[in-house]
Amino acid sequence: MIISPSVYSMHYEHFMDELNALNDSVEWIHFDVMDGNFVPNITFGPMILQAFRRNSDRFMDVHLMVTDPDYFTDSFAKAGADGITFHYESYNNIEDCIRLIDKIHSLYLKAGISIKPGTPVETIYPLLDKIDIFLMMSVEPGFGGQSFQEEAYDRIRQLDRYKKEHGLDFIIEVDGGVSDRNAHELLECGCEALVAGSFVFNGDIRANVEKLRRCE
Repeated sequence: MIISPSVYSMHYEHFMDELNALNDSVEWIHFDVMDGNFVPNITFGPMILQAFRRNSDRFMDVHLMVTDPDYFTDSFAKAGADGITFHYESYNNIEDCIRLIDKIHSLYLKAGISIKPGTPVETIYPLLDKIDIFLMMSVEPGFGGQSFQEEAYDRIRQLDRYKKEHGLDFIIEVDGGVSDRNAHELLECGCEALVAGSFVFNGDIRANVEKLRRCE
């Protein structure tokens, strides 16, 4: 299991203490990048990612919730991203998604695709042999601390069945409302990476990460 805490929920007045806790306890660090257009919120630019990169060797898991992900890809690649995931809904067509996936790979990064809860999973079947990460949103993107939408379980099972039937090897990641209350079932459905924000950062980071690990 990969745990990828969303630093959207981090307490930045304690940046180094919390980053050291992440360095000690997790594999990935998740960056929810929002542009105020694709979703009604604004978060990080690449300079924030650079600060993490200077102080961590964890996998930098960048999630672009933006209208023009191509525009942001180069700057986040230069800032130290290891993987860039963007939304199918930014383009709503397969051809443009393939072009960006190819560009991300040309930068020697892992490429991921994500869909909102209302987008049918089968919409992105043509992309699944081209990606490294599939990020299933279990809340509407844009704000942290939302409640998990239980419809995500069946959507993850559907994705996992397709992955196994076609011999694919992308990582299934889930983002939104993840905690120790649902982590075990998510893993049973086929998830391999859990994005957790509020759950990890409310209290002792190392202890909260361990609670997730005990769900395996």
